[in-house]
Amino acid sequence: MTQVKPMRADARRNYQRLLTAAAEAFAEHGEGASLDDIAKRAGVGSGTLYRHFPTRQALLEAAYVDRVEALAVRAAELAARLPPGEALVEWLNEVCVGTIQVRGMKALLGSAVTDAGSAAATACGTTVQGAAARLVEAAQREGTLRADVEPVEVLRLAHGVATAAELANGGASGIRRYVSLLTEGLRPAR
Repeated sequence: MTQVKPMRADARRNYQRLLTAAAEAFAEHGEGASLDDIAKRAGVGSGTLYRHFPTRQALLEAAYVDRVEALAVRAAELAARLPPGEALVEWLNEVCVGTIQVRGMKALLGSAVTDAGSAAATACGTTVQGAAARLVEAAQREGTLRADVEPVEVLRLAHGVATAAELANGGASGIRRYVSLLTEGLRPAR
């Protein structure tokens, strides 16, 4: 078994400063924020940034891992208090709003649903896909969601809903309507 060498104190500080700077830069400029600017904000060189985060995607994921984990927790909370179909709809609303309100989240979640099932899938992708799978499977057992719908398909459609809401007015106000249209279309034929 390989032991992971603990990070030196200065490396831990650099790592945390990079995450803070990245979250600020992504909030201001979206996922396309300059990596050089992030390194400068953190007071480190670009080499230090790339040592910790070899890709933009790795940095984006690290900056938003807490938010993605919160989405998974929220899925469990909704599943515990609402009927399965309602829990899925409410969670999709919250996912879509989050992708619009938190710049960079749409790119992160978009890559999570693009890479579904591949070896390149990220921890954030695995987390959000797991949450979606539990809600989708419960709604299917309940009979409020078609049996042939895959969880990743629901996530891809939700990503499209967020994009449509942005195109419509740049905000989250239309998301409930779009999610309603989406979920009505995913119901089993009666």
